[in-house]
Amino acid sequence: MREKNRSTREYIDLANKVHEIAGHYNIPLIIDDRIDVAMAVKSEGVHLGQSDMPIKVARKILGNDFIIGATTKTVPQAEEAYEQGADYCGVGAIYPTTTKVKTVITSPQTLSEICSAVPIPVNAIGGLNKNNLSVLEGIKISGICVVSAIMHSENPKRETEILLDLARKLVC
Repeated sequence: MREKNRSTREYIDLANKVHEIAGHYNIPLIIDDRIDVAMAVKSEGVHLGQSDMPIKVARKILGNDFIIGATTKTVPQAEEAYEQGADYCGVGAIYPTTTKVKTVITSPQTLSEICSAVPIPVNAIGGLNKNNLSVLEGIKISGICVVSAIMHSENPKRETEILLDLARKLVC
């Protein structure tokens, strides 16, 4: 769950509601950037960017049972995230995306190198949609992260089904 423009109180209120729904479907709730919100709602995890709290500090605070993901754009960043205790890496943006103001593109080659460099799951993120997922073919990703393709779709349910089908064919 990513909320950049809400107050902490609003974020916690919404996260509690989302967590209840996610729990009904046995889906872990991962809070973006904010370990305080993750702890307050007792979510299953947190995803941290390069300018957020260091993974090793978050791991110390949250413990080993908490899922911690890390945004990485280079092999050294991915290796550092793994060494500090990250459970997975989100790598990208593969394409420009509307969910970030400033997008730094990560090439499919770098994504592939990251997948080979760390023994934790690596998920591709950034501007991915049903028309461009083929760029990921042959790369040993664990999954994809998609927001805009679903949220801007006229039929989000159908778009999600299509993306799931395409992703299942890509994931090694």
